[in-house]
Amino acid sequence: MPSPRLTATALVAVMALATAACGGTAEQDGKERSQSPASIAATAGYPVTLENCGTRQTFTKAPERVVVMNGASVAEVSTLLALGVQDRIVANQQSYGLSEVPGRADAIKALPNGGIKQNDAFDISRESMLEQRPDLVLSNTSYGFNAKNGFATRDQLNTVNARTYISPQGCDEDPSRMTLQDSYALLRDMGKVFGAGDRAEKIITESQKRITDISAKVEGKPKPKTMVIFSNMAMGANEFSAVAAKGIYNDILAKAGGTNAFESASTTSFADLSKEKVAATDVEALVVIAYNDPNVTEYAQKLLKEFPQWTASKNNTYAVLSDSMYLGPSNDLAVEKFAKVLHPDAF
Repeated sequence: MPSPRLTATALVAVMALATAACGGTAEQDGKERSQSPASIAATAGYPVTLENCGTRQTFTKAPERVVVMNGASVAEVSTLLALGVQDRIVANQQSYGLSEVPGRADAIKALPNGGIKQNDAFDISRESMLEQRPDLVLSNTSYGFNAKNGFATRDQLNTVNARTYISPQGCDEDPSRMTLQDSYALLRDMGKVFGAGDRAEKIITESQKRITDISAKVEGKPKPKTMVIFSNMAMGANEFSAVAAKGIYNDILAKAGGTNAFESASTTSFADLSKEKVAATDVEALVVIAYNDPNVTEYAQKLLKEFPQWTASKNNTYAVLSDSMYLGPSNDLAVEKFAKVLHPDAF
């Protein structure tokens, strides 16, 4: 999701760090080398070291107690599901409520939440985090490890032997540079961490092939000017403040044979637009992204009625999407679905 901070307020206070977790450093693992054959087999391919947002971390085996922070994202939990390592999750706070992948929304809903009650920022306070005794904590951006927000920091979690990971382009909380390659980077990193590298590469190869095939079909065709907006969401002062301007959305649109009508409206990921600005732009196609909104289709149809002058309204050219339109393992589904809306004659 867009890293939109729905209500990013101050969070909860500090508690003492106490726990033991599974993914120690290579040096620590070396002190405990009294392993059974089964244990040795389980750690084949390790240690694995990742450089992540300025932090170097070593995994001596696959994490066993994973906590997935909310971060207004579903990218991290969807990646773990795609890799088949959901049994390692002890607390997940992510959900879009919908998915283009059959069964994924239900699979996410069925994951344990650790009994955590989200705080005012819809995420996990420091106290609640430490109670989970994690050995790996996933956050969409560095926001999730900021002490000023009441979260456990990366250093504090490292003290209790918990590794931490910030997803691609989340180091500086700026998803405006995000592309499809970042989804692949997330898959590769988690594949390495969980000993599922072959599975990660298979998903990436299949996604790349599918997108290449789709793009070839729409090559040379007109590129309709598209509005990408999150349904029933406000992130700024104006009525249309959840309009995507830059980021992975534009990469997906380009692969599907379209272009962003509001790319130049902001230097950041989202444009905060007045109704007049929206009305003055000829939107030729519409993408509405659902974030826990079961009425996304109704919202899309409402927009088309509100702006009958749009070419999109005259031709009823729109698509509703959810997790496939953001960072995650299923971007090829968004490319395919929207390409068929933009260029139905190509399929």
